[in-house]
Amino acid sequence: MSKIAFIAPDKQLFLQGKRVIQELGLQGEVEIYLARLSRAVKLANKLESSCDVIVCRGGTARLITDSVIGIPLVEIPITGQDLAQAFYKSKQVTNLENPKVAMLAFQNMKNDVEILADILGINLSIYLLDSVEDIPTYIEQLSSGETDIVIGGMKTTTLSLRKGFKAISIESGNSAVRTALLEAKKISLGRKIEKERSQTVKALIDYSIQGIISINRNKKVEVFNHAAEHLLELKRQEVLGKQIDAVMPFLPIKNYFGGEEHLGIIKKIKNKSLIFNIAPIKVEKDIIGAMITFQDITSIQEMEAKIRGEVLSRKFETRYTFSDILGHSKEICEAKRIGQTVSSVDATVLIFGESGTGKELFAQSIHAESLRKNGPFVAVNCAAIPPNLLESELFGYVEGAFTGATRKGKQGLFEMAHRGTIFLDEISEMDTYGQSRLLRVLQEKQVMRLGDNKYIPVDVRVIAATNKNLLKVVEKGKFREDLLYRLKVLTINIPPLRKRKIDIRYLAQHFLVYYTNLYQKKNIEITEKAYSQLTTYKWKGNVRELMHFIERLVVISKNNVVSDQDMKEQLNENAFETNYIGEEAETTNHLQSEKEQILLALTETHSNISQAAKLLGIDRSTLYRKLRNYEIEIKKAYK
Repeated sequence: MSKIAFIAPDKQLFLQGKRVIQELGLQGEVEIYLARLSRAVKLANKLESSCDVIVCRGGTARLITDSVIGIPLVEIPITGQDLAQAFYKSKQVTNLENPKVAMLAFQNMKNDVEILADILGINLSIYLLDSVEDIPTYIEQLSSGETDIVIGGMKTTTLSLRKGFKAISIESGNSAVRTALLEAKKISLGRKIEKERSQTVKALIDYSIQGIISINRNKKVEVFNHAAEHLLELKRQEVLGKQIDAVMPFLPIKNYFGGEEHLGIIKKIKNKSLIFNIAPIKVEKDIIGAMITFQDITSIQEMEAKIRGEVLSRKFETRYTFSDILGHSKEICEAKRIGQTVSSVDATVLIFGESGTGKELFAQSIHAESLRKNGPFVAVNCAAIPPNLLESELFGYVEGAFTGATRKGKQGLFEMAHRGTIFLDEISEMDTYGQSRLLRVLQEKQVMRLGDNKYIPVDVRVIAATNKNLLKVVEKGKFREDLLYRLKVLTINIPPLRKRKIDIRYLAQHFLVYYTNLYQKKNIEITEKAYSQLTTYKWKGNVRELMHFIERLVVISKNNVVSDQDMKEQLNENAFETNYIGEEAETTNHLQSEKEQILLALTETHSNISQAAKLLGIDRSTLYRKLRNYEIEIKKAYK
């Protein structure tokens, strides 16, 4: 459909318009019609929804404008040249030098016609028309003695000729038609740009997840989007055009209809907690309305949780590779060789090693060199999560699975590790029910969320680790034998530090350089005899203990050179701290047993595991393990 409608009230203008349209090359943009007066008004109303602008002339243009049409109208002007041409013709038709001319015209045709008539010697009488119905009345009033010729539009000339008067119509020149068409083209282009912007804004409003309401300066609702309908449970047609105070009495808009923004207004509406923001709409300095946006607080919280979950999932990455596992001993080199070998296959791996030997370091390195390296690496310390929570953490749960479950449930760690690796550290501390569920996941490659009735397929490689002899744990009935053999497909034994003493000095030097730079200390040197002290120490905490020992040595060292005596003193102090809680205390010092210390710490901290572990000077995972060993039950009330 053409965007410009040219409505010609007579055939002469129709043909003239057609020629000018072709000259300007606007055939594809302009549709030309022949209609005048009331028929032209009906046509214009019909074209309102399909075109951008109408071009018309004279009384027909006046009628279309008065009909309050909703699109712009460009009027073909009556120029001085056109009037001069009409006056010249009037002299020719009447053969009079100063003819008496009666001109019937609307106000928009009058212009400066009186001045032009004086210049050309025309005896002019102007009859201004308010409507087309006035034309017959004025013609009846004309007398042949006072009128030589009548000038006007098509209807005026037709009726005048019937009454016996000489008459000529005013015609627009090509220049006027051309000017009107070019102006219409500019308006059409402007309206196209305006429509595109309007549609963009409309799409943003309609598809926004926020409720959006716009009101004018009279506080009547002009915009009410789909989200607003949903959140307020109101139909758009029931709201548009209504006073905002009547539609939303719970929001005292009169208090906010000033020049300032009002953010974070919380209202509870129909069991929903909504947060409103109100901002004025200003044009220059005038406030012409206000914009109200609002959201469901619950949905904001859910979105935040989702984003947080996605961010966390992107952090399930490895930091270490086999190059970060330091040492030159044949024992550690063999362990690394085996680790690199098993990286290339996709079978389950069980890593044996004492605490502090670097089991997770090996697990991350295996993942980093495997075909799953671009997938997530999810590490779980089975000893750090209480048994009653371990199942929901590993396998997830659905909405309403238990009291306190979040809405829409929660994805389990196995699901988060899909197409990646899950590392189950301290697997020996998993309770028997969790072991049975883990066995099914390993066999069936699918998980069922807590409280659900369907399985979710998962593609996960499992790497487990333990610091215990699992065969002895199986003999005690605390670990499933079938699970052990399901995990024990590929195994890696990480040697303790005391069995690779050749690496102690190398590791100590590495940690010395690292912590010296980290804490910006002066270069510290360790004597040969001091290094000998390090190699004779048992290092029950293995590499981790050595690393933290060197860190402390760098921080508290008084001298730049650490002698063998200095090293001996520091090692004695380290041994005291390491064994503070590990053995039965000496009766000569009247110290409580380890179990009694734990019970006392739990009492003082009201069974807060984190605080109790801090008070005892151990990790939470270590405390959980000791609680199981001593069969100490923690009773906490969950809200």
